[in-house]
Amino acid sequence: MIEVAGAAGAVAAACGFAAYAVRGRSSAFFAPSVYHGDRSRATLALTFDDGPSESTPALLEILGANQVRATFFMCGHNVRRLPEIAHEVAAAGHEIGNHTDTHPRLDFKPPEFIYREIADAQESIHAHTGTTPALFRAPYGVRWFGLRRAQERLRLTGVMWTVMGRDWVLPADRVFARLIGGASGGGVLCLHDGRALRPAPDVGSTIDAAARAIPWLKERGFQFHTVSEMIGPRQSISRP
Repeated sequence: MIEVAGAAGAVAAACGFAAYAVRGRSSAFFAPSVYHGDRSRATLALTFDDGPSESTPALLEILGANQVRATFFMCGHNVRRLPEIAHEVAAAGHEIGNHTDTHPRLDFKPPEFIYREIADAQESIHAHTGTTPALFRAPYGVRWFGLRRAQERLRLTGVMWTVMGRDWVLPADRVFARLIGGASGGGVLCLHDGRALRPAPDVGSTIDAAARAIPWLKERGFQFHTVSEMIGPRQSISRP
């Protein structure tokens, strides 16, 4: 009985470590990443995943009205579908990161598949925005074998998050509550201006929550920076 309990405990521990290695925001097992800046400073980085989409311009208006620059992690497929909007994001002065080409989960994928997903997105983003991303965010926050080498080859820094808005499933009020409740110095806030590769997605909860949260946080002394501005060159190449 003791041996069975010990074996069960070992299995549970192994499963727990595997889950942390794959999706833990501070995990560097598969590839180094950052998920916060200087915690002693009242700064935040607002990030958007899965775009661009037909609703991205509405978010650009909100950001412009509040004089906030954000970081957009774009999918190559969506960039090719909406190149004018992708270019508009860059022209507005926002930072652009890589979110793979077709938004797959990377676990259990071979290294060459992972590399091609990221490299194809890198090429499309550069072709349509003139920007070569320096940052990468894995879809669903899932990392896997081969990602470290892909990031090294493409000179990309992995980025996770401090606060996940869950705006793809939650109404605006709850997204807003998550953002203001979790915001802290050096925090990275994650929202979505798209819904994977879906054309014309409904991102109303994202738009409404961002429109409320940005001025609320600014009124309480937070300053917004892009991820690269907040983490700085030294942190951008180090593990958290």
